[in-house]
Amino acid sequence: MKTTLKFLGGLLGLVVVVALALALYVQLRGIPHYPVPQVPVVAAVAGTPAQLELGEKLVQASCADCHLNRQTNALTGHQLLDTPPEFGTIYAANITQDPTHGIGAWTDQELVGLLRTGIGRDGRYRLIMPHFVYMSDEDVHAVLAFLHSGHPWVKANPTPTPAQQSSFLLKALTNSVMKPTPVVSGPQIAPAPANAVAYGRYLVVGRYVCYDCHSKAFKTNNALHPEQSVGYLGGGNMLLDQQGQPIGSRNITGDADAGIGDWTAAQLAAALRFGQSPHGPLRAPMPKHSTMTDEETQAIYAYLQAVPKLKNVVATR
Repeated sequence: MKTTLKFLGGLLGLVVVVALALALYVQLRGIPHYPVPQVPVVAAVAGTPAQLELGEKLVQASCADCHLNRQTNALTGHQLLDTPPEFGTIYAANITQDPTHGIGAWTDQELVGLLRTGIGRDGRYRLIMPHFVYMSDEDVHAVLAFLHSGHPWVKANPTPTPAQQSSFLLKALTNSVMKPTPVVSGPQIAPAPANAVAYGRYLVVGRYVCYDCHSKAFKTNNALHPEQSVGYLGGGNMLLDQQGQPIGSRNITGDADAGIGDWTAAQLAAALRFGQSPHGPLRAPMPKHSTMTDEETQAIYAYLQAVPKLKNVVATR
C-alpha cells in the first residue's frame, strides 16, 4: 500500500513539475514567432480604377471594422473591444503607409504573406486576424492597390500601435490551437459568377471568410479545408456585441427551423447589406456589407441553400 501511495505521489509531483514547466515556457515565449512565409513574387500592381474600386470594397468589408480608427479617420487601428476580456487588451495595427508605425516599408510579398498566413514580416504571429487563404490573386492584388492608393484611410499616419497586453490564456492558445495557415501552392482563381453555387462558395470561404464566425468555434475551424470545420456554417460561435455581451453567431445553413432555409434571396440580401433580417435587426459584430452586388448576394444565397443543413438552434437576440 505504502509503495503504491509513494508511486502515486511521485507521479503527481512529476505532473505538477511538467505543468509548471509548460506554463513557464508559454509565459516566457509569449506570442510565437515563425519563419517568414515564402510566397510567390508579386508583380507590380497596376492600380487601375477597377482595382482601386474593388480594393476599397474589400478593405471596407474585411479590414475597416478592426483597423479604421474613427478619431484619425485612417487605418491606424484601435483597441479591439469585441474580443473576450480573458484574452487581455488587444489592438489592431496601424496599416497606413507610414514607414515606421504602419506598413509603408513592407513589400507586396510580405503583405501577401500576412494576408494568407497571419505571419508578419518580422515572423510574429498576428492576433485575432482572419487568414485569407483562398482569396483570389485578383482580389488580393486589388487590396494591395488600395493600400498603395491616395485614399485618406491609407495615407501615412504616424499613430503608433500600443503594445499588445496578451493574457496567459491567449499566449497558451497561440502556442497550441491558434496557428498560422500554410501557404497554399498554385494560383488562386475565383470561379466564374455564372456558376452561382461555386461562386457563392468562393465568397463564403475566400473573399469574405463567412465560415470563420458562422461555424462552431474559431479553435475548431479548418482554414485549409473550410468544409471540415466543426459545425460548418451552423453557427454557435460565441462572439461579443458592442456592449461586450456574448452573442452566438447565426446558423446560416438552409435548415428551415434553425437556419435560413425559410429566407428568400431578397431577405438574405437585406441582412447582408443593411443588417435587417426577416426577424429584426442584426446585432454586432455582424458587419453591414453595403457594397455587395446582387450577383454576390444571389450567389451566397445559392451556396448556403446547397450546403448540408444543420439543425443547430442558436439564440441570436
